[in-house]
Amino acid sequence: MPHKTFFAFILPSLIAMVLFIALPIVSVVIQSLYVEHPQALVEVENCQPFGGCTKEVRVDTAAMAQIQQEQPLGQFNGFGTYLNRGHLAVAEIGAILTSNSGLGDVVNRIYNLPFYKALAFTLVFCFVVTPLAMGLGFLIALAVNAIPKMIKGPVIFFSLLPMIITPLVGSLILYWMIQSNGIIGASLQHLFDDPTLSLRQSPALTWASLLFYGVWTNAPFSFVVFYAGLQTVPHDTVESAMIDGASRWERIRYVIIPHLMPLATFVALVQLMDNFRVFEPIVGFSAESSATSLSWLIFNDLSGDAQLFGSAGATSVLTIAGVIVLLMPVLIRTWRDFNHKVV
Repeated sequence: MPHKTFFAFILPSLIAMVLFIALPIVSVVIQSLYVEHPQALVEVENCQPFGGCTKEVRVDTAAMAQIQQEQPLGQFNGFGTYLNRGHLAVAEIGAILTSNSGLGDVVNRIYNLPFYKALAFTLVFCFVVTPLAMGLGFLIALAVNAIPKMIKGPVIFFSLLPMIITPLVGSLILYWMIQSNGIIGASLQHLFDDPTLSLRQSPALTWASLLFYGVWTNAPFSFVVFYAGLQTVPHDTVESAMIDGASRWERIRYVIIPHLMPLATFVALVQLMDNFRVFEPIVGFSAESSATSLSWLIFNDLSGDAQLFGSAGATSVLTIAGVIVLLMPVLIRTWRDFNHKVV
């Protein structure tokens, strides 16, 4: 294909990528370098007709409007937002490393910093949910592929239910189920003979509930992709393995899994990116006191009366950097496989 024709073919996609991907990222990076203007305060005196006068401090709205008109992005702060206590907390970590009573104290104090607390849960959610959801989806795909055609349709429908409902509604449903009067919460209280047992009051059980929800909602996507991939497994190769005496496990290990490996890489990429942005279950479970994520920090900065655009921008940039670091090993391996095929 001539270069001119190829360029004309991909030009609409390039324009869309610049408008909807590159420009928003550049905008967020610029906004992250600014912070909100300090409030312009003015002292006013209130005098009552039959009383004395009192003085109070108020925000000078006219002066604030003038400042915001002159500097709409806010006050330039450089990388100060990235280094403050709400993000990388460089000064706080330096103080912790200088004065501490051991490794446990260091870990505990760093974990109590908001950014690192959110980062810890985000990473645990990624590295626990992604492999478990992929494994569960693969097992469901193998089971569905082996059942009779007559019941295959209903089984596929029920397997996809967690993916059909929206994430927030799904998290609310599971949240209601683990309440003390829900089916899971009441069953656990009956099983352990402890009427005070509550999943929400324990940070560890809250984390376990969120991870369970993550596996439950991510597994259907893995199942769909792996089930589609199973339809492309060469029957001749499988029959040859059976003739050679390979057991079912050996056929799965030496024929099916290598055949599905490119799909597994694709599923891992998609689910790692998706899980790194975990947000809905934290809101649905009202689990902010026990578990937060980087996406929740951005939501928290932008909600309420005082919207901290600079802080939200800095967290967004750090989240993008985290996704890139997380995907780098998989991308490098994919690039190497591509180069080997080209050679």
